[in-house]
Amino acid sequence: MTDLVSERLILRPWTSTDVQAVIDGDRQSPWAADFPAEGDTVIAGVIASNPEWLSPFGHRLIIERSSSEVVGSLGLFWPPSDGQVEIGYGVVPSRQGRGYASEAAAALAAFALTLDGVDTVHAGVERSNPASARVLEKAGFSRYDSTDELISYRRTAS
Repeated sequence: MTDLVSERLILRPWTSTDVQAVIDGDRQSPWAADFPAEGDTVIAGVIASNPEWLSPFGHRLIIERSSSEVVGSLGLFWPPSDGQVEIGYGVVPSRQGRGYASEAAAALAAFALTLDGVDTVHAGVERSNPASARVLEKAGFSRYDSTDELISYRRTAS
């Protein structure tokens, strides 16, 4: 499976070894001190139950190129439905505020939009999480809908 590389990050597909280490709490040397975060642990559990998610279209670890440390994860909730695929992301607190989530989301969305059957990448953000909304806006997503609880964003093929 191919890594995606951006200016400061490598987005590497999870492996079964990564998943098991997170589930077992078996710290790995290339992990940032605060990885995995709660969301990473949840995703590892879901991947363990759905091994088909271990694919180039599924979830990836976010690796900081300067340190080679895993600093978060993100992924596409595959397969697409009606040409749309959802994206989710998270960066550990020690690396937040550096633009990593936006850089990673932009790279993964650009990749997704090259795949057959995908014309839109979307995400929902709770209104109580304006930082996540900024991540998506910086990653080239546009707001297209909202409810009292959720703001919906999407990025489409140009």
